[in-house]
Amino acid sequence: MTGIDAPGNFAEAGWNVDVTPDRISATDPQGKTQSIELADLGGVMIETNDSGPFGPDVWWLLFGPDDRLACAFPQGADGEKDAVDLVMNLPGFDHEAMIMAMGSTANAVFAVWRL
Repeated sequence: MTGIDAPGNFAEAGWNVDVTPDRISATDPQGKTQSIELADLGGVMIETNDSGPFGPDVWWLLFGPDDRLACAFPQGADGEKDAVDLVMNLPGFDHEAMIMAMGSTANAVFAVWRL
């Protein structure tokens, strides 16, 4: 990803996250949608990288019960707040790991929830 599609137009703005009572879906700027049923959610990680402030440097990664990536979206995506609020309320969510991730400017992965 380039981080900036055009002057003043950040790539995160091209992402859309949709949350229903049963599912989280993320659609990328090219229109490809990934989703996971909440009943199938097996883990949540936050990946950080050193592309900020011009590129998406914080990513939410949602994994299925088979430990395969099912859905991912960058911080700042439209609708991200609803998805983050939902996963933060999962029993056993690691708020300390999330705080560490949000303060990271390195290439790193933080496990914040596991079934």
